[in-house]
Amino acid sequence: MDMPDTDHSPPGGSAAAGARHDVIVVGAGPAGLAAALECARRGHEVAILAPPRGGRDERTAALLAGSADLLRRLGVWDLIAEKAPMRALRIVDATGRLIRAPEVTFHASEIGLPAFGYNVRNTDLVDALERRAAELGLARIETTVAGASADHEAVTLELASGATASARLVVAADGRRSAVREAIGIEVNAWRYDQSALVTNLAHALPHNDTSTEFHTPNGPLTLVPLFGRRSSLVWVDRPEAVEARLAMDAEALAAEIEERTSSLLGAFRIDGPRQSFPLSGMTARGFAGARTVLVGEAAHLFPPIGAQGLNLGYRDVRALGEILPGAGRDPGAPQRLAAYERARRADVMSRTAAVDALNRTLLTGLLPVQAFRGFGLFLLDRLPAFRRAVMRQGVAAPVAARRGL
Repeated sequence: MDMPDTDHSPPGGSAAAGARHDVIVVGAGPAGLAAALECARRGHEVAILAPPRGGRDERTAALLAGSADLLRRLGVWDLIAEKAPMRALRIVDATGRLIRAPEVTFHASEIGLPAFGYNVRNTDLVDALERRAAELGLARIETTVAGASADHEAVTLELASGATASARLVVAADGRRSAVREAIGIEVNAWRYDQSALVTNLAHALPHNDTSTEFHTPNGPLTLVPLFGRRSSLVWVDRPEAVEARLAMDAEALAAEIEERTSSLLGAFRIDGPRQSFPLSGMTARGFAGARTVLVGEAAHLFPPIGAQGLNLGYRDVRALGEILPGAGRDPGAPQRLAAYERARRADVMSRTAAVDALNRTLLTGLLPVQAFRGFGLFLLDRLPAFRRAVMRQGVAAPVAARRGL
C-alpha cells in the first residue's frame, strides 16, 4: 500500500555515495519516510536510500490515533491533503453460520477521542512525508541495496550502482523482501493463507456517517472504510478464485454484488477507482535488531488487512525507534540501544500478529466451538463497558518503549 506517484523530486537532493552518515533509512514508503523524519527529529544526520518513486497507487491507509499523533509530532499531519475520520467501528457477523456473533459498534467518544483514526490515500501520505523531508533537507540516495556488512563502528551498504554508503545505524524499511534484512542474516517465519484481497474505492447512495464497517464472512472480512463525501474504500478478503472472478466482472455487476453482500447498508454502489488484488500472507522476523540495524514496517512483520493494524504497527516501530535513539553526537547504533529496540518491539509485534491471525482463522473454520468462542468474545465486548473501553484504547494507542539502561 505504499507505492507512490512518479512525478515528485526526491527530498533534499542526492547524497554522496561512500559518505558516512549517522543513520541511513533504506526504503521510502510511509514507514521508511516516517522513520527518517523521527531520526532527524532526534538530531541525527539522515540519508534516505531508495529507488525513484514508482507508479500511482490509489489504495488507502486507515491511520489510527497513535499513528496520527506520531505524524503530528513529525510535522506531517497538516500536510496530508484529505483525512476522512473514522468516528465509529462496526463489526457485522455475515457468516450465516449456526452460531453468530452479535453486531457490535464502537464509538471513539467512549474513550474520549474525536475519531479512532483517519483514512488517507497512500499517495497523499507519501506526498506529505516527502514534502516534510524536503523541508528538513534530508539527503536521498537513489539506488537499491545489493549487500551489507557491519563492524563495531558502522554498517557498510553495497549499492546496486557499485558504490558504497555507511552509517552508524541502518533502518531497514525496505519491505517484506528486505534486502537489508537478508544481508545481515535475520531470518523470518513466513506463511500463506488461501485468501486474496480485492481493493478498490466506491461511491455510494447513502452516507457512511464516519463509520467503518467490517462484515465477517466465511472466507474473510469485507471492510468499508470512510472516505470524504459518500465514498468509501473497500477491502474484500475471499478465496483467490472468487477474487479473480470479481476482477473480471464489469463494474455494474461488481457494484451490485457488493451492495448485496453488505445488505444495502450504504445503498447502491458505483466503482470509483481501479481494482487491485493481492494474495494474503504473514511474516514475522525472528529478530527486530542486529548488526547496527533495526527493522521497521513490513521488513519486520506482515499480516492480513484486518483491524487496520499493518501500517499502524509500522508506525509503532517508528515510535519505539525514537524512544531508544540518543541525542545528536551520540551513537544511535550502540548495542544497548539495539537491545532496547528488540525488547520494545517483540511482545507488541508478536501479540498483534497472533491476534490478527487468530481472528482471521476463526472466520475460516467451521468448528462450532471456535465459532462459539468468537461469538462470546464479541458478546462480551458488546455488554461489558470497561472491557470494551480497554480493548479500544489498546487498539489505537501508541506503544511505550522502555529506555531502561540507555
